[in-house]
Amino acid sequence: MRGSIAAVGMIVILLVSGCAHAPVNNTDDICDIFQQNHDWYNAADDAYKKWGIPPFVTLAIMHQESHFNATAKPPRATFLWIFPGAHLSSAYGYSQALDGTWERYQQTTGNSGADRDDFDDAVDFIGWYCDQSHAIANIAKTDTYNLYLAYHEGQVGYNQGTYRRKKWLQKIAQKVQRLANLYQRQLQQCQKSLKNTGGSLWPF
Repeated sequence: MRGSIAAVGMIVILLVSGCAHAPVNNTDDICDIFQQNHDWYNAADDAYKKWGIPPFVTLAIMHQESHFNATAKPPRATFLWIFPGAHLSSAYGYSQALDGTWERYQQTTGNSGADRDDFDDAVDFIGWYCDQSHAIANIAKTDTYNLYLAYHEGQVGYNQGTYRRKKWLQKIAQKVQRLANLYQRQLQQCQKSLKNTGGSLWPF
């Protein structure tokens, strides 16, 4: 009996570990990211087909927001400069989506079971949000710089120009744009080999 229980326990552990993703080794190389996690490639491809936001944009934003950490959270406030307090916002997961924004995504798309610590859902969320920025703020779907500003400030804040008073945010958006440009160049070198194992050949 004990042997059977132990065997079942080992199977559960193996199944769970099989579903979990190892930390990304080289977050500055999108080819390495997709080769290490091919299901991420398929998820980014699906998001591109649905929302028209290229993977070099969605993954550059995800890199900035969470560094591909499924359970990332913002830092905590401190109480009396010593004791940890509440997190500074409700942002969570790969996309660092806020509670309210994630709920709006679930309601709008019908993806009620979406989880912020699931890569497939997170990359779809980023694609959806950037598509909303394209529709509401007239930002091109390949304009990573402005898409990131709208991602951070919200489409209403972006249209009001709130980012203009935040030089630090503009510098971060420039950094995200540079990474997207790097990712795009890398994909031009490896996307044919990625396509051979499933997925689309992206026109960029």
